[in-house]
Amino acid sequence: MKSSWEVGIARMSNLQSPRKQIVSTLFDDGDGVLVDLNSRRYYQLNESAMMVWTGLEKGHAVPEIVSEMTSTFSVSPEHAVKSVENILRDFQANNLLQES
Repeated sequence: MKSSWEVGIARMSNLQSPRKQIVSTLFDDGDGVLVDLNSRRYYQLNESAMMVWTGLEKGHAVPEIVSEMTSTFSVSPEHAVKSVENILRDFQANNLLQES
């Protein structure tokens, strides 16, 4: 039987990538900014959201991003999955992602 965090990862398994018109900047403290060159909107990201974005830019799968989050922030896999789900939902709601 799969754990709740494995089920969460399975729900997010379809690969998504940043839209081409989105430019990112990573700051020294781990936070960052995204700029949509088409709409001229910008989005300020905290460290965990920037970690997800950077992982997607590098082509990492969701399980890899979750693993990085658990080791970087010393959180449980369940907590990391929930965080990644929420961040991806926000990215999708703002039309920042496309299916790979």
